[in-house]
Amino acid sequence: MPIAPNFTSVFSKDWEINFTQCTPNGYLKYTDLCNFLQLTAAAHSEIGGISFTDMQEFNQAWVLSRMRVEITELPKWKDVITVKTWINSLENSRSVRALEVYVNGAKMVGSETFWAVFNTKTRRPEALALPYAHFEIYPEKKATEKPFSKITLQDEKEMVFERTVVLSDLDIVNHVNNVKYLEWCLDLVDEISILKQKIESFEMNFLKELSLKDTVIIHESVTEKASIFNITKDDKTCFALQLNWK
Repeated sequence: MPIAPNFTSVFSKDWEINFTQCTPNGYLKYTDLCNFLQLTAAAHSEIGGISFTDMQEFNQAWVLSRMRVEITELPKWKDVITVKTWINSLENSRSVRALEVYVNGAKMVGSETFWAVFNTKTRRPEALALPYAHFEIYPEKKATEKPFSKITLQDEKEMVFERTVVLSDLDIVNHVNNVKYLEWCLDLVDEISILKQKIESFEMNFLKELSLKDTVIIHESVTEKASIFNITKDDKTCFALQLNWK
């Protein structure tokens, strides 16, 4: 679709949190937090003419490569959150996008995300085929205190779960959606730590896509201040998650 008349380079969207998006204590799930971030980025790309539908004319899609999320406090049931987003960099096949979450004007969450353009037929990265010069870039306007990084995997790790990818894990790009990886790992974390909001920040690295019926192994290693998960297929790491504890 063409660039929307109301397009702006800094975009914000309000969302109301419903009960299906909350844990038993009434606070937003970390997975649904990431869904809100992903959906807001998609809404911004749509009014800017570089949405999934636009890109599919060239067999392209945006895929998430790295993500850092810093949390001061989680929103709760019935809160109306405002998610604000803008682009830090956009060139050829890569883009860094910043996102922030506010409730009643108070910032609760900051996120820095790294996206790549992916050809959905060849399953390879390539340069964006659509024009994007109308997006103003804000390289100095950061949403997080620290940038995303490459997660260092520990040599000492424990196999904690094995699973097979099922249909409900897949998204419209026909691979496991990024939030599903997070869900798989958080389901293996002590529930008290989740309910008491002990996660100060987390990072995710997406390395290789997973498809229907792939069998994967989830490994965990624990340090004093972090829990690190990595998901492997045929002994090759496809995903890494680092949970940083308060």
